[in-house]
Amino acid sequence: ASPAVPPARYAGMKQALPRQGVVEKPAADFGYVGIDAILEQMRKKAMKQGFELNIMVVGQSGLRKSTLINTLFKSKVSRKSMQPIAEERIPKTIEIKSNTHDIEKKGVRMKLTVIDTTGFGDHINNENCWMPIMKFINDQYEKYLQEEVNINRKKRIPDSRVHCCIYFIPATGHSLRPLDIEFIRRLSKVVNIVPVIAKADTLTLEERDYFKQRIRADLQNNGIDMYPQKEFDEDAEDRMVNEKIREMIPFAMVGSDQEYQINGRRILGRKTKWGTIEVENTGHCEFACLRDLLIRTHMQNIKDITSSTHFEAYRVKRLQKGNMLSNGTAEKDYSSNEM
Repeated sequence: ASPAVPPARYAGMKQALPRQGVVEKPAADFGYVGIDAILEQMRKKAMKQGFELNIMVVGQSGLRKSTLINTLFKSKVSRKSMQPIAEERIPKTIEIKSNTHDIEKKGVRMKLTVIDTTGFGDHINNENCWMPIMKFINDQYEKYLQEEVNINRKKRIPDSRVHCCIYFIPATGHSLRPLDIEFIRRLSKVVNIVPVIAKADTLTLEERDYFKQRIRADLQNNGIDMYPQKEFDEDAEDRMVNEKIREMIPFAMVGSDQEYQINGRRILGRKTKWGTIEVENTGHCEFACLRDLLIRTHMQNIKDITSSTHFEAYRVKRLQKGNMLSNGTAEKDYSSNEM
């Protein structure tokens, strides 16, 4: 039998032994609460749910709308349908087509929907050609609103609301056409609009700068505010970033999904007699700036403004005027109105 341990020595050994099942934190972590862990919780939840983004492209045929969207997301997310016969190539009315694609980059899943407006501005008489587009945008707000007011509504409402509209301006080099002004004026009240100059490589740098100045002057003279509006600048840092964007609008675009080898580098570009125009080179065009705005810096802000401003304005007016049939009056159709 082992000799008895003196009481004093036994007490010292008992104190030195760690308690089983209990992790002792260092004294330096005594004040740690763990509030910062909420960021990791939010990240994990967002990664599981994925993200939704709905982009509408508006402009005449031949302005490389599909090419630009494909280049933005480095995927064939906007595919042109098979070419119809010549007589059917331009539809008699505006056709709105939605293509949804699941994109995954580095574990981040996104459900991207591209809404194309085939036939916009392609006719001799383009009077009220924005009406089908306005109706489509408001229809998506109405669909979302109906899901919200259901007694047994879905845990996560599918979001088909248009988050951003990219409006393609032909590179005329002069000023905005009446059609451009009327469309932007009406649609800027219901959706975030980002104007771009299509095929900007057809203009010289001096012509491009002059054209951009004329466009900004036309927008200001008609009281039109483009995204990002000054009223949404939350702090000094936001204001500084957004001011640079506002000075750049409209973005001068050169779209291409063709890859070339230049000095050992793989680039996206367009070959001409005088050289290769690099799409992602900010010295050649402003594609990279538009991509940063839509994807890398302002994507969540664009979605937030869609929800908190444009959809909220529609919801308030819809409930005030329509009363959701609760007072027995006939329900009005607000889908094509300026809400």
